[in-house]
Amino acid sequence: MINSDFPMLQDSSNDGQGDTVSLSMSVSELDDSGEGKGKKKRGRPGKQGVASKKARRSPVDKGGRRPNGVAHLNGEGTDPSTLFEVVKQGKSAMQSVIDDWIESYKQDRDLALLDLINFFIHCSGCKGTVRIEMFRNMQNAEIIRKMTEEFDEDSGDYPLTMAGPQWKKFRYNFCEFIMVLIRQCQYSIIYDEYMMDTVISLLTGLSDSQVRAFRHTSTLAAMKLMTALVNVALNLSINQDNTQRQYEAERNKVAGKRANEKLEMLLEKRKELQENQDEIENMMNSIFKGIFVHRYRDAIAEIRAICIEEIGVWMKLYSDAFLNDSYLKYVGWTLHDRQGEVRLKCLKALQTLYTNRELFPKLELFTNRFKDRIVSMTLDKEYDVAVEAIRLVTLILHVSEDALSNEDCENVYHLVYSAHRPVAVAAGEFLHRKLFSRHDPQAEEALAKRRGRNSPNGNLIRMLVLFFLESELHEHAAYLVDSLWDSSQDLLKDWDCMVELLLEDPVQGEEVLGDRHEGALIELMVCTIRQAAEAHPPVGRGTGKRVLTAKEKKTQIDDKNRLTEHLIVALPMLLSKYQADAEKVANLLQIPQYFDLEVYSSGRMEKHLDALLKQIRVVVEKHAEMEVLEACSKTYSILCSEEYTIMNRVDIARSQLIDELTDRFSHSVEDLLQEGDEADDDDIYNVLSTLKKLTAFHNAHDLTKWDLFKNCYRLLKMGIEQGSMPEQIAVQALQCSHYSILWQLVKITEGCPSKDDLVALRRVVKSFLAVCQQCLSNVNTPVKEQAFMLLCDLLMIFSHQLVSGGREALQPLVFNPDSTLQNELLNFVLDHVFIDQDDENQSMEGDEEDEANKIEALHKRRNLLAAFSKLIIYDIVDMPAAADIFKQYMKYYNDYGDIIKETLSKTRQMDKIQCAKTLILSLQQLFNELIQDQGPNLDRTSSHVSGIKELARRFALTFGLDQIKTREAVATLHKDGIEFAFKVPNPKGPEYPPPNLAFLEVLCEFSSKLLRQDKKTVHSYLEKFMTEYMMERREDVWLPLIAYRNSLLTGGDDDRLSVTTGTSSTSKASTVRSKRGRPPQHKRRPEEESVEGSWVVRNDTLQTPGGLHTPQLTSTVLRENPRQAADHIPDQDSSEPGSEPDYMHNPQMQMSWLDQQKMEEVNRKERGGMNYMKSRSGGVRQQVRGLMEDDAEPIFEDVMMSSRGQLEDMNEEFEDTMVIDLPASRNRRERAELRPDFFDSTAIMEDDSGFGMQMF
Repeated sequence: MINSDFPMLQDSSNDGQGDTVSLSMSVSELDDSGEGKGKKKRGRPGKQGVASKKARRSPVDKGGRRPNGVAHLNGEGTDPSTLFEVVKQGKSAMQSVIDDWIESYKQDRDLALLDLINFFIHCSGCKGTVRIEMFRNMQNAEIIRKMTEEFDEDSGDYPLTMAGPQWKKFRYNFCEFIMVLIRQCQYSIIYDEYMMDTVISLLTGLSDSQVRAFRHTSTLAAMKLMTALVNVALNLSINQDNTQRQYEAERNKVAGKRANEKLEMLLEKRKELQENQDEIENMMNSIFKGIFVHRYRDAIAEIRAICIEEIGVWMKLYSDAFLNDSYLKYVGWTLHDRQGEVRLKCLKALQTLYTNRELFPKLELFTNRFKDRIVSMTLDKEYDVAVEAIRLVTLILHVSEDALSNEDCENVYHLVYSAHRPVAVAAGEFLHRKLFSRHDPQAEEALAKRRGRNSPNGNLIRMLVLFFLESELHEHAAYLVDSLWDSSQDLLKDWDCMVELLLEDPVQGEEVLGDRHEGALIELMVCTIRQAAEAHPPVGRGTGKRVLTAKEKKTQIDDKNRLTEHLIVALPMLLSKYQADAEKVANLLQIPQYFDLEVYSSGRMEKHLDALLKQIRVVVEKHAEMEVLEACSKTYSILCSEEYTIMNRVDIARSQLIDELTDRFSHSVEDLLQEGDEADDDDIYNVLSTLKKLTAFHNAHDLTKWDLFKNCYRLLKMGIEQGSMPEQIAVQALQCSHYSILWQLVKITEGCPSKDDLVALRRVVKSFLAVCQQCLSNVNTPVKEQAFMLLCDLLMIFSHQLVSGGREALQPLVFNPDSTLQNELLNFVLDHVFIDQDDENQSMEGDEEDEANKIEALHKRRNLLAAFSKLIIYDIVDMPAAADIFKQYMKYYNDYGDIIKETLSKTRQMDKIQCAKTLILSLQQLFNELIQDQGPNLDRTSSHVSGIKELARRFALTFGLDQIKTREAVATLHKDGIEFAFKVPNPKGPEYPPPNLAFLEVLCEFSSKLLRQDKKTVHSYLEKFMTEYMMERREDVWLPLIAYRNSLLTGGDDDRLSVTTGTSSTSKASTVRSKRGRPPQHKRRPEEESVEGSWVVRNDTLQTPGGLHTPQLTSTVLRENPRQAADHIPDQDSSEPGSEPDYMHNPQMQMSWLDQQKMEEVNRKERGGMNYMKSRSGGVRQQVRGLMEDDAEPIFEDVMMSSRGQLEDMNEEFEDTMVIDLPASRNRRERAELRPDFFDSTAIMEDDSGFGMQMF
């Protein structure tokens, strides 16, 4: 019997209250085994009073002390770290180490057990050591408490959690040590009623410790100990069965031949085996009920995972004893565990059980109870768990098809379309086993003798087509093929069978493939061909193309040769049969790109090439759908590759086709131009169909020698002059002309162009750009959209970047859009991109759009915006035009937020100051629109005003944390904002607030981005616009001015930045510093005094600059030219000669050293409660000015009006002294914590790469 020193211990984790899974059965099981809660001690075996066994003495008396009969040793035994070091190093054979320990145990069991106890203690990461006196005189609970005090509190790591190969190996050696220990002791000391009692008692106590290291290590040890005991019990059971058979055989002998001595010996042996079996079962019951039932629901997921993993091993090893509902329930309950790691262990444990068909009868009840949970786990949020759940469902299907309902199967079927490849492949294995596995050997043998459509794969391919059609995900055939590729390759590579199903007529009694079925089969066949030829998953599955192994490479080559052999002959026949069906033909024409085209010449199969070219020409003649025509063009392009010997043959066929199409196009254009308005539908159709074909071919082929641009330009000019050109002809003519220009540019850039060539191309480009610009006013939206996209593309191509990389000779081809064209492009974006859904629906002539059409329309609008944004980013369109884009950020965030944010990021990289001017311009435009709608008396609490302020807050966040880097830009923004607020006086008189004064409340959002010294500068600049009357007003209409002034004055003392020392402090530190007093004035350097003094002199003489003219209208009818924004910047010569140009263009202003993040603005409550008397009282105002002027720290020159020389001096002075650590940022307002930060500045990458938006 095992006796424990520990009372019945409570689970260290919660009792499961509130969990969805009931754990009450574990308590009842304890009661069934005779253990009353709190009455008996943990560790007592569940089986009580075996009849054949005698009562055994407990190694521990009632007081929990060691018995007096134990030999007393003066020493402390062998080195307690010996076993730990041996296991940790793993250099010695584990069996020899165990044998040595067993010998020492036989000599002195206390010292040997002491060594074993310390082994467990040290494996837990505890530095303490149990001494012999403690072992003899203290209860285990006291020993554990003592060892708990020896833990290193500075580190939470212990051997089982440490990283690195050494500790990974240690875990393996630790588990092996326990397994080998029991295996070596199973015939000797394991039954001495002392060793196992002591070890189990210790592990039980450690497993209930609040110290995670003790609990984790002892649980792992106990579970491995249990697994070892299960092996022992299994061996005992086998020996008992063998002994029983020997006994029965001996007893059944005739009396004369029966050996009574042998019978008695067998009876004695059987009795001994039974006693040993009972003893082992007592030990297992003690571990299971004393440790497992508490730790399988431990608070630590790793501990729970250990328990579940090992119980799965017990069920597999000793299914007779453990594979029943009393133990399976723990695995079933844990399927609901919160951690994916534990759920994964449950599924893997169950997989080992369902793999064995013979065990399924014992799992039937469990399957019925937990099947729904297992099926639902196929949709687990953690992909690893979902994959194992699908595999488990597949095993259940394998052992019992009736266990799963049709609904269960359908839940797994759709996962073959998952974007996560392991999930999809596992679902493909399930689908293969359910639909494509053949279970009738005789029928399979009979079918195996057939070929083609009557082969075993014939019916399976039909089933696959039906499944594909019923899934209603016809766009994802490539995903379905990829999912089945690993499990059904023989089926998917049977191209011979697929071709026969498509070409041959069905035999009598065979179901005919319908049109939809044929189309689906062709699509699936093309996908299998692609998968075999490319040997990698389709786009969207996997992280990219991996390097193929030698075996995979050989398989790829073999598959490519085989598909070429099958389809080089069949493809012309397939095209001939389905030449009238556009969708089928477009799919079939994808096949030649996967051929080994050398086979045409090496295999002397030119006749099949001629047949293919003939069929492609027929397809071109019959179809006008762009999808089909582009497929034909791509096929010609692949066959015309110079690396193949068939190139000349294909080039002749292509030239003949283009000659015929060009002649037809020229004649049809002449007819159309001559008839003019009287042209009938046939004339229009002839032009349109031929033009579509030529456009499709011009995309992939250089057709410049046919001079298609001339006739296309004539069509466009006629359409512009007469206004009656059909929109489809105009769209195709624009596209074909665009391709013609690009091919001409390719020829020029690849060769050595003459001046005449450059002049000719420039003339062509200029005329085409003019046509496109005129098309922007076309009544047909598709024509306008096409013209806009081509304009943007050509302006990008023929921009200043064309001459980069040593191509200065191409300078004549550079085009810069004039202000008129820029305005038209901007107006187009505002009219066709930033529209409401209702407007869009009306523009679609009342047709009710489904979801797919809405997504497509949104995608088109995003492309339009992205095209224009690129022009801004690459400095082709002036940056102020972006103001109309930026102001839409909040309203259209869901549709275009990512594009606008990226545009803002890239424009800031180009020019921080100009970008800041553009941001403030966008806010001014919104404010002007609001003034026009609501009049000068704005409701400052309205949602419209709040929207502008919120947009300003988002803009402020984009400036990031480095205030030195954005210093000039933020200061410029404030300067422009102040000028805008005061530029228009109130017509009622100076005692009334300016109409734009409320804009200062929007400007408050940027105050936190100013440095302390710049706040003072901006405040001084603000005062130049203010009269004494304004300073004394407190009415509500003046609150924006009061709020803005307070935002500039706030932080003057508690937001200090020392430029010379590079130190910063929070407001708390500032308070302490203010108590100590300011640094003495004499420490200031003369240069600093002169700099600060210059502020006072300059500000006193500063004249109020002229107002910034801001466009107020944003409609396409009345809108000012965005380019004029630069002209609206007031001339600074009248106020401060030379200051503004230095500010705008001085490269020294781009400071590279770091700056401390400014303390954010005080919260709204503090700001609302500020004493307005500060701005009203002259004495207080003088005090504030005095504080500003007497500040002991150096102050930078005014970044808005400083001269070049002073700034360069300051840069040199402070270049080597700025070492600033950025403190943790704090939100300026509570609302920032409540709303998602869609404009997080960290998302804007400050890199020099190209425009990185995916849609571009």
